[in-house]
Amino acid sequence: MLIKSAEFVISNTDPGLCPVSSKPEFAFIGRSNVGKSSLINMLMEKKDLAKTSSEPGKTRLINHFIVNDEWFLVDLPGYGYAKVMRSSREKWIKFIRRYMLERENLYCVMVLLDIRVDPQQNDLDFMNWLGENEIPFVMVFTKTDKIGKQAIEKNLEVYREEMLKSWEELPQIFVTSAEKGTGRLELLDFIARTLAVNKVD
Repeated sequence: MLIKSAEFVISNTDPGLCPVSSKPEFAFIGRSNVGKSSLINMLMEKKDLAKTSSEPGKTRLINHFIVNDEWFLVDLPGYGYAKVMRSSREKWIKFIRRYMLERENLYCVMVLLDIRVDPQQNDLDFMNWLGENEIPFVMVFTKTDKIGKQAIEKNLEVYREEMLKSWEELPQIFVTSAEKGTGRLELLDFIARTLAVNKVD
């Protein structure tokens, strides 16, 4: 997929105020500081499309970007950041879940996972929730430039073993690095194929 355009549309905390559109949506979410904004910028080849920060938990809104005037990339708030007030975390979780349950044009959720970190319970719980609610998702491992190839394979296997305790079959897995551009073509190809399969004549 060639990215011809990627533009910001709207930010809000109310799923009811999301763009009224039949255009497909692909949502990106993960634990705070997983590298979500950097990955989005790498995919779109725009340095400052999604705002990056050294402060975890920076994204606190549902951010819609229109890509190629064909589909929406949705940047969702991170979860799991301890320094955020519990009431705020619960509020975010509530509107994120509402968004995912109500958006009929949500084609897939990209669950971002730091390749360097062992499986975390809130990541596992969130993916189980997606499965229980029949919301399609893929696993996108980030920051692979921070460790060696053997460590990557070892950590992926640990995740596979943990997931197979609850899942009969694993979702598709992508290995990425925003720093090196790893996985960009594979993710964009997945989005293109998903759009093609679901295209309505």
